[in-house]
Amino acid sequence: MARPGVNATAAHPPAHLVDGSLYVFRAWHSMPDEFHDVDGHPVNAVHGYTRFLCELLEKTRPERVAVAFDASLTSSFRNAIYPPYKANRELPPPDLEHQFVLCREVTAALGVTVLIDHSFEADDLIGSALWHLRGHGISSVIVSADKDFGQLLGEHDRQWDFARNLRWGPEGVHEKLGVLPNQVADYLALCGDAVDNIPGVPGVGAKTAAALLAHFGSLDALLDRVDEVAFLRLRGAASCAARLREHGEMARLYRRLTRIALDAPVTDHVDGLRRAPVDTTTLDALCERLRFGPLTRSRLRALAD
Repeated sequence: MARPGVNATAAHPPAHLVDGSLYVFRAWHSMPDEFHDVDGHPVNAVHGYTRFLCELLEKTRPERVAVAFDASLTSSFRNAIYPPYKANRELPPPDLEHQFVLCREVTAALGVTVLIDHSFEADDLIGSALWHLRGHGISSVIVSADKDFGQLLGEHDRQWDFARNLRWGPEGVHEKLGVLPNQVADYLALCGDAVDNIPGVPGVGAKTAAALLAHFGSLDALLDRVDEVAFLRLRGAASCAARLREHGEMARLYRRLTRIALDAPVTDHVDGLRRAPVDTTTLDALCERLRFGPLTRSRLRALAD
């Protein structure tokens, strides 16, 4: 997904683009239900997420940083294309929905750009921000463990699984999935993605999808030359070819779901994602409302400076 004629270089430190919803959910599941705000509402996910965000900012001190949140579980443009998209997921309970709002408040209070949209998902917002940054010669670090982001990685970009402290670039995508970054959307369209309720082509698993793309290069080339599949050295090659003929157009539709959009409404200005000055009065009031402890307050104040 490299933009022609533009190379990210070491002239600028990388921007950090964070998959915020992932870390809110992790905090929700990992933090004990013993934290409450001044009104008695549970804020365990807010406390856990805030600790994560503090640690990230302390470790990286990024010049440019944004956190993307999902607000389109039922209203994404993908739902219009394919109504069953993510229909297997339950909506967040009201307590968690309220905590998402508070997590966005904490993020903004630290001067970090919040990315959110009701038609585009967090993946699309991160992808579009990365695309604009690349146009300015700025590389990106995507903070997430989600395999879908592999399709975005250019030569100088990295993905960072923060919890496991693992980082990888484009070569790591091939090690994990067996395909190149520009093949990830095709790969997921073929073998499916149960997390997003995308079935893929029946009978085509991850290894077969990777083998097909290694041979044909892309989903379009595979479907254009589907008659050749029966002669490949694949187990069940003939039946695989038949299934691809039958489900080929659905695979193309699935690719519209698995491909991260690069035209989501995010700033394209070179300094659009720089951290903003922190209003300490607002930050202190938020700490009071959320009943943060002294350690978290001292970390937040240090980051404000």
